[in-house]
Amino acid sequence: MKSEYSQKKEEWLQRVEKEGRKKANPTEDHKIGLQTMQNPTRRQILKILFDSSVSIEDIGEKLDLNSSMAKFHVEMLENALYVDKVEDSDPLMYQISPRGEAFLENVAGKE
Repeated sequence: MKSEYSQKKEEWLQRVEKEGRKKANPTEDHKIGLQTMQNPTRRQILKILFDSSVSIEDIGEKLDLNSSMAKFHVEMLENALYVDKVEDSDPLMYQISPRGEAFLENVAGKE
């Protein structure tokens, strides 16, 4: 029997592939992920999203970023599949993806 996390990850991977966001070349995928996560602001954003969904405006306030910079960083994380938009949210909210959770747990630590 699959764990809840394994099931969630599998469903997420299927959705990302269906949406055409999964990179076909694993080397390209790793390169994008590495470049994205080298930035400390993006690592902070992941930590903020670990506990709850947050809007661009809230991320900007928490990290003292203007809305353009907050959006830039979140879009980089979304492109690298570390965060996802929350469907049908108003204002638009972002949540950490299974890939983002795994990064925090295995690489960066949640603290």
